[in-house]
Amino acid sequence: MIKNIQITSFRNETLTIELANPEKSGFAISDITGLGPVKAEINTIENGINDGAVYNSAHVSYRNIVLSIRFVGIDIESLRQKSYRFFSVKQSVKLLIETDNRTMNIEGYVESNEPTIFSKNEGCKISIICPSPYFKMGSGDPNTTTFSGHDAAFEFPFSNESLTEKKLMFGIVRTDTAGNVYYEGDVGTGIIITISALGPVKNIKIYNIMTKEQMVLNTDKIKTLTGTAFDAGDEIIISTIKNKKSIRLLRNGVYTDILRCLDLKSDWFVIYKGDNVFSYTADTGVDNLQFRITNDVIYEGV
Repeated sequence: MIKNIQITSFRNETLTIELANPEKSGFAISDITGLGPVKAEINTIENGINDGAVYNSAHVSYRNIVLSIRFVGIDIESLRQKSYRFFSVKQSVKLLIETDNRTMNIEGYVESNEPTIFSKNEGCKISIICPSPYFKMGSGDPNTTTFSGHDAAFEFPFSNESLTEKKLMFGIVRTDTAGNVYYEGDVGTGIIITISALGPVKNIKIYNIMTKEQMVLNTDKIKTLTGTAFDAGDEIIISTIKNKKSIRLLRNGVYTDILRCLDLKSDWFVIYKGDNVFSYTADTGVDNLQFRITNDVIYEGV
């Protein structure tokens, strides 16, 4: 069950509509369409010899969310104008939807805001076009899986109950070269891999144990591109997200495109619902690496 919807306008103003308590916002949502999985377009090829058709490809188009809203209150005119402020035509808008067991967000653009000015129960119908058809989990903060590095563990309030035992934990040091990225989403998604160097490292290899896919980075090419080998203080950020694929080197606060360091036979990783086990190694200096993976959680529908 949907509990409330939070709208953030392009002006960064926020409005929360509680479905069970519409008097607080002045907006009562009577209907919403476009919250389920978007219909896919299945492309097939037919021939004159065999019956039926052969699958070719599939594509999911944009999402169209339509809100039917009734104005609740005495000053209906002010509420109508309030809807213009939060749902400005052709401007961007963010929706954060909270249900009993999920909180998810999506971004789109207001296609239309049609008020029913002469209706007995005045309200409006708002159409929002979302170029990406999928919802993201929560506020949009990604999940992080640390293989080798430091996990923060210090929280407030705190107390030390012993003078002899070490009870306060400021952080957890991890030194694993393999780990599991557990994914709860409905739709496969790319990941962001961050590799930090504590010393010299030569030729990094990353494996998806489940799918037998791999990515190989030739660090000699980093020296060719930048003049200096991959060494302490450097960071490689790999994005395998669709339409945002990239490999960059962060050195002294400056980003450099190092896509040419990737072996031509490498794969671009995608994680799917459930376990996704990754590992990494290097020709030399594997102990000088810190490694973590971040990912968004993507849902097909509410």
